[in-house]
Amino acid sequence: MELRQRLHDVDDLWKLGMQDEHKDKDYELIDGVLIEMTKPGGRHGKLVIRLGRYLDIFVEDNLLGHVTTETGYFLADDRHTMLAPDLAFISFEKAPDPFPEKWIPAMPNLAVEIRSPGNSIGELRKKAQVYLRLGATLVWIIIPASQKVEVWRMQEDGTFTDETLAAADALSGEDVLPGFQLGLSALFA
Repeated sequence: MELRQRLHDVDDLWKLGMQDEHKDKDYELIDGVLIEMTKPGGRHGKLVIRLGRYLDIFVEDNLLGHVTTETGYFLADDRHTMLAPDLAFISFEKAPDPFPEKWIPAMPNLAVEIRSPGNSIGELRKKAQVYLRLGATLVWIIIPASQKVEVWRMQEDGTFTDETLAAADALSGEDVLPGFQLGLSALFA
């Protein structure tokens, strides 16, 4: 007899987070499967703040939307996947109004994941593809150990492309954040 694991949805995840034994844990949900997240370390946290500062100032100065950190995003019609990017940008056009107190029922325009020692690059690449399949336009995977960034996009035919940026390169907001540029040397300073 085959035993099936229970598929969870965002409501289950919210309730789980309210239970005392789970309050100090972070979870994501991909295709109904709970994924326990490890708390980030010092370098990770510093990169989140540094990049978040640049993004938030740019977004606020240009009245583009919201920048969030470790906030849950899901699709209202796909309640079995909820991701919490290290950083995200969601445009005013895409974001619910008023902006939710709870998780956001839309995918961000830009999702940023920073690799921690507990993450494999394969896990982050899979997550980038999930973001893009569900409606994100751009995903940045930041790899602190090598001071590189992978930039992920989905093509019109549904295939994924990625480009690796190195120390001499700059992050570009492309069509998502037109005019945003940040040299990797400034990010990893």
